[in-house]
Amino acid sequence: MISVNKTIAVAAGLLLLFSCNRDENIMHLTGQVKGLKKGKIFLQKIQDSTLVTLDSLIIDGNSNFDFTTEIDEPEVFYLSVNRHNSMNKDTSLLFFGEKGEINIQTSWDYFSAEARVEGSETHEKLEEYEKMMRRFRQKNLELVAAQLRAGNDSLRRDSLAGVASKNTTRSYLYTLNFALGNRDSYIAPYIALADAPNARLKYLDTINNSLSPEVAASKYGRALNKYIEEIKKLEKKDTVASE
Repeated sequence: MISVNKTIAVAAGLLLLFSCNRDENIMHLTGQVKGLKKGKIFLQKIQDSTLVTLDSLIIDGNSNFDFTTEIDEPEVFYLSVNRHNSMNKDTSLLFFGEKGEINIQTSWDYFSAEARVEGSETHEKLEEYEKMMRRFRQKNLELVAAQLRAGNDSLRRDSLAGVASKNTTRSYLYTLNFALGNRDSYIAPYIALADAPNARLKYLDTINNSLSPEVAASKYGRALNKYIEEIKKLEKKDTVASE
């Protein structure tokens, strides 16, 4: 006959095991939006091509936030704030969430610009990548401004357009090389899809085939593989139609 104490011990053990397994698939997001006195903060992500709110918190004096959500693998989330009657359009911060403790420190005035995200290795890779991509984008803005200043000087405008085209090509190459250089990071398939979907198929295929098994089986790894397969089907259909 099983004693009551033994039954309780077994039940407690099962409960602890269940709790541990659940905790392994949890992202605990904490942080502060300095300067936010009143408002609402949202934790969101894309599901089936739609931005959905996972949780929200009303801020009234205390600008700290605390969210907990289940997560199977690193993926993109959005931390957002409402700005009623405000001209400031900086309302959403994209970050790579992961299992465990994530902390975000930012401010009301510069919500995404001043954000510091800690606790996510994948987000660190994203920040490394974005640092260089901002340089490419800034260069393009400078070239556009220079073309406007060129006025009726068509030779000058054409020259600047050529420089802008080369800068865009370099940004594509940087994206592809960064993905290849980080094939064991969840960032690789994500940036390939987000920033280089129009790259030549052979380059996307090379990235896809180089991914580590874990990354290839992830949300963005599966999405990249599906995207490539769809392109191949379209190209095969076009080839058959032209014969």
